[in-house]
Amino acid sequence: MTLTPHDQLATLCEQREELEAERLRIDRAYCLAVLDHVTARIRAACPKAVYVSFAFHGSRRTLDLHGVLGAQPSPLGTCPELWSNYGEPEEHPLDDIADQIEFDVEAALAPHSSPAWAFVRRNTASDGNSWLLELPPADRVERVAQLVREHHPEATAVVVDGRVAGGRIIEIIEGVTADGTEIRTARRRWTAECNDTLTHLVAQIFDLPALAHRHLEPLDGPYPHPYGTRTSDQVRLLRLPPRP
Repeated sequence: MTLTPHDQLATLCEQREELEAERLRIDRAYCLAVLDHVTARIRAACPKAVYVSFAFHGSRRTLDLHGVLGAQPSPLGTCPELWSNYGEPEEHPLDDIADQIEFDVEAALAPHSSPAWAFVRRNTASDGNSWLLELPPADRVERVAQLVREHHPEATAVVVDGRVAGGRIIEIIEGVTADGTEIRTARRRWTAECNDTLTHLVAQIFDLPALAHRHLEPLDGPYPHPYGTRTSDQVRLLRLPPRP
């Protein structure tokens, strides 16, 4: 059957939208992969590294690398500087990869929609154009488990919805009853700040194909969504690793 010009246009529009959505998914995964790559290199040379500090020039989407910082010792304390990119007299292993750090962080933050921006905040200890990028955890699923179990100690798994904020936890599974029935709750006990961190981590698990394939499982049978919305293939089960 010969397609009319209208049908051809409609088909190509649909294909273009599908390709654009796929391109955006690949862009997000690429940004996270670059960030994970540079994080591994930083931690290999500086195991206590927690943040990369930099100045960001939004009009050009470029940055100037300032240094690497450690963990904040207290809520009112400042993050200790572990390495500076300003030619300090003492040699440091990060000196050899300074250009690569700057290039990779810039690449990870280049798209406006990069998921890496979720872990960027203003450096309140410095005036002017100064920002901190929190390095991602070495194991995102393990970090999710730690945060969830701080508030739900018996949690064995969580149900996540990739349509909500990129990956919101919508239900916690806290073991089973004596008759084998799963104990489920949609009442999350964590703070709003913890919820934001969990949402970002789960979204990144969705965005990284290798992690999504390994850890996000389809649900068995029809799932009664706790918020009454329609379920989809973006509603998944994320099993938490066993306690050490």
